[in-house]
Amino acid sequence: MPPRKKPPKGFSIAGLQPADPTVHLDAFLRYLVAECGMSQNTVLAYRSDLTQFFEWYGVHGPQALDQVDLKLLTDYIGRLHDRQLASPTIARHLVSIKMYFRYLVLEGVLLESTVQLLSSPKLWQRLPKVLSPETVNALLEAPLPGDRFPLRDRALLAVMYATGCRASEVTNLQLRDLELDQAYCRCVGKGNKERIVSLNPRATGLLKSYLKEERPRMLGPDGSPYLFVTKRGNQLSRIMIWNLVKKYAARCGCSKDVSPHTLRHSFATHMLAGGADIRALQEMLGHASIATTQIYTRVEHSRLKSVHANCHPRG
Repeated sequence: MPPRKKPPKGFSIAGLQPADPTVHLDAFLRYLVAECGMSQNTVLAYRSDLTQFFEWYGVHGPQALDQVDLKLLTDYIGRLHDRQLASPTIARHLVSIKMYFRYLVLEGVLLESTVQLLSSPKLWQRLPKVLSPETVNALLEAPLPGDRFPLRDRALLAVMYATGCRASEVTNLQLRDLELDQAYCRCVGKGNKERIVSLNPRATGLLKSYLKEERPRMLGPDGSPYLFVTKRGNQLSRIMIWNLVKKYAARCGCSKDVSPHTLRHSFATHMLAGGADIRALQEMLGHASIATTQIYTRVEHSRLKSVHANCHPRG
């Protein structure tokens, strides 16, 4: 009888199932980028979710991945609830796990998986936080001459509100993406999808001032291709943008939950209030599905309902 072949390193003998569930993690993350077109931020979120699951799995899970059943995953979801995570966060954890097991089936590591049978938790669709036009104006005027880089900060806020771009899209804007004479710029959104976004006269004027007077003093010896830079000429990060919005929101008296995404929500809601077509707004925001854009119609309806209740004689 010929000698029995040893299983590949990292796999158990029974069914050649991976003894270590993380064996395929790096390949899975590459798959998300190459095949699914997911952004770096989404891939990092998947890595974090799966790393937490694997840590729990190492204590509570079976050796073979094909033995993972609904009871095990229900126990894990219960653990996430015990940590008092929000329902959308728990749903994202579950999607990460389901995508990983789907990938293992696709690659032939598993013949089948019962993980796909577990449904995502029902989510309440919360209406996004929206600022009034007056509050947005106050926020855009919040950077003052005494601030470190007021021209950059005013241009940054104006661009975010004028375009409705995400913070990740704004931080990746480069000089070559600008067409100030034509009042538009190119941005790359989720899934590396490029779209054209318009710039209003206010944003265009502030960008010209920033590019002429302030940005040249901020660049290092090697320069930078990025539009918004730090004091040393490096690319302005998402966290820095988040901190700047928080700083100026607090200065003009906004609530603590204002974030860069609040400007995006406000842009969309104000566009609809001004008569923008829902399909056009979908294209401006870079939404893959019209259903994502339609939440702003509910926001606008909610605002109009409030106005009706306050102003109607029998409201």
